[in-house]
Parts: sequence; structure tokens; C-alpha cells
Amino acid sequence: MDGDLKPLTTADSAVEIGHGRGDISRPAARRPKTLRWLFIVGLLLALVLGGLYGFNRFREQAIAGYFAANKPPPAQIAAVTATTEAVPRFASGIGSVEAVHQVTITPEIGGRITAIHFTAGGAVKAGDPLVQINDAPERGDLANFEAQARMASIALQRATALRERQYASQETVDKDQMTLDQARAGMIKTQAIIAQKQIRAPFDGRLGIRQVELGQYVNPGAPVITLTDLKQLYVNFTLPSTMRGEIKVGQEVNVAADSFPGRSFKAKIATIEPQIRADTRTISIQATMPNPDEALLPGSFVNAAVVLPTQPDQVVLPETAVDYTLYGDSVYVVREEGQDGSGKPLLKAYRTPVKTGARWEGKVALLSGVKPGDRVVAAGQVKLQNGSAVIVTGNPPPQIPANPTLN
Repeated sequence: MDGDLKPLTTADSAVEIGHGRGDISRPAARRPKTLRWLFIVGLLLALVLGGLYGFNRFREQAIAGYFAANKPPPAQIAAVTATTEAVPRFASGIGSVEAVHQVTITPEIGGRITAIHFTAGGAVKAGDPLVQINDAPERGDLANFEAQARMASIALQRATALRERQYASQETVDKDQMTLDQARAGMIKTQAIIAQKQIRAPFDGRLGIRQVELGQYVNPGAPVITLTDLKQLYVNFTLPSTMRGEIKVGQEVNVAADSFPGRSFKAKIATIEPQIRADTRTISIQATMPNPDEALLPGSFVNAAVVLPTQPDQVVLPETAVDYTLYGDSVYVVREEGQDGSGKPLLKAYRTPVKTGARWEGKVALLSGVKPGDRVVAAGQVKLQNGSAVIVTGNPPPQIPANPTLN
């Protein structure tokens, strides 16, 4: 074994040592290249990010400069001046119409209809005959009682003459007088029955739909036809009990019906119920209303507004000037702030909260927020913001259709 071992020479040692140094020096040679690449990538990334930041800053400044140099033109609006006037007041309620005179014509006694003297839907006067029921038996009875009355009258005259000459007793005279009275009573009763069988109109009015036919047998109380006086109507409505102190008999009431849009009827309070309904805490009111053209019909649904004393010196604006929102009511008040480049007044509109009151005929009363003489935007609020520049045009503000019950 010792023979196999060779002595290590100086050259062999140098080669092995050289190989070992070469292996150790390779990582040291790669490290400078990696650092160089990282530096280049970081520099490029910094340049890109810096360019993006600079571009965004430049764009923001350009946009701001554009809008600063290009202000939108003033908005065109219609404006009105707030004024003071007496504000009408109303107590409004809902109700219905009822005829002052309305009946269903019915016979008092039964019988067969022998004649019909009316036309369905026509107008009649008080006392006009409507229906004739067979009265032939009663007319026969009347003729019999008339004959008895004549005979009893002759007998009474004869007995009276004999009594004066003492040839007849007073008892005979009294019996003849009783016979005459009985005959006359029979006549009166029969005449009443005959009159009952001729049905007449109890008052002036308009007839409804006929409910009988010629030759039909009718029982007492059977409906024949309705009769309604449309010239005078009742308006029955309710108001909250809190309004009782301001409601009096004789006050005027404005009445409006859906069947006649835009038209107002006039009525006057005739009766105020002296009791308050416990379930609704309302009071019932009845007003009388003339209806000369017979426009409204009984049973119509109506809106009624009692005219109350006016409230003086209230700030009033067109209703279009008020912006109604869930967050409160407001208006745009126009103020003059110096002059523009051409020397004209510079006007700006500022949103101002207000408290509104009564509304009528397209107007609204303001309780706070606006003073008399303030210029207020009446049309064009949609395109405004607080502090927007405006130009007042000469166009009048739009008109809102008036509520007929408040006229």
C-alpha cells in the first residue's frame, strides 16, 4: 500500500489550489452585474412614476385653468317682486249634495192604473196630475150620497116648516138634520178617496224613471216615480271641531265638483249640528245652494270651502317660486353684487329657506324667509345652484290653474 502512494509534487498542489480559487471567485464576479440591473430598473420605474405624477398634475392644472377661464353664462330666469296683500282663508271639507225637496211618488190606496199623465224625466208643476187609479166605484158612491143629501135636505126643510106651525116635533127635525149630515159626511169621504186615486205632484220639480205601466194594479206604497226639485240643494259636509269658533250660520261656502272642473258654486251655511261626532271629532254642516241650471244632482261628491275672514299684510309670491322638498321649502332670492365687465349689474341667486302658509289661485303666502320688495326667482330654478349668476328675462312666470273651491 505504501507503494501505491505517490508523493505530492509542487505542480500538482498549485493546480488544485488554482482550481479552488476559480470556484470561489465566480459569485464575486456576478454581484456587481445584479446591482447594476437593479439600479437601472429602479431608475426606469422612478422615471415612469414621475412622468405619470407630472402628467396628472399638469392635467389637473389645465382643467382648473380651463374652467377658471370659461365660466358658464348666467342662467336666464323669470323673477317677481314679493308684495304684501290680504290673504283669503278657507276651512275646507268634503261632502255630498242632497235635494231640498225629493220624494218617491206612491199611491195611498191600491187600484188599477187607468191613465198616466206624465213623461219620464219631464218637469212638472205642483198639483199637476201624474197617475189616475180606477175610481169608478167611488164616483158611484158619491152620486148615491149626493142623492141622499138632496132628499135629506128636502125632508129637513119640510120638517122645519111644520115645526114652526106646531105640526111636527123637534125630534123629527133633528132626525132629518142627522140624515143630511150623514149624507154629507159620506160625500166628503168619497170625494177624499177619489182625490187619493188621482196622484198629483206635491211640488215643482223634475220626474225620474217611470216604474209603473198602464193597466197595472198597484198596492199602497208601491213606487211610481221619483220627483226632485233641483232648483235648491243642500250641501252636507264636515269640518274639524277645532274650526267651530270660526264657523257661523250665513257664511259663504265655495263648492266644487269633479263633474264640473274649474267651476265654483256658491252656497251659504244654513245649519250647524250642535253636537260633535265622538268618533271623528268633526262637526256636521249643512249649506243651501241655488242650482238654477240644474247642473249638480243629488248624491254628487263635492269639495266645500267655507270663506273665513282674510289675513292682512302677508308676503305673497307665485306658487311656482317655491321649491317644495322633503328637507323643507325654499326660494331663490336675487341679489345685486356689483357690476360685470360691461358695466351691467351682476345678479346672483341664493337659496333661502322659507315657511309657507295658505295657497290659493296659484299664489302662496310666506310666513318667514322673504321680505316685501325682495326679488325672487319664479321660473328657471332647476338650472340654478346657490350663488349662480342669473339674467332676469321679461317673460312672465307660468300660471298654475286655480282651485275652484278657493275662488
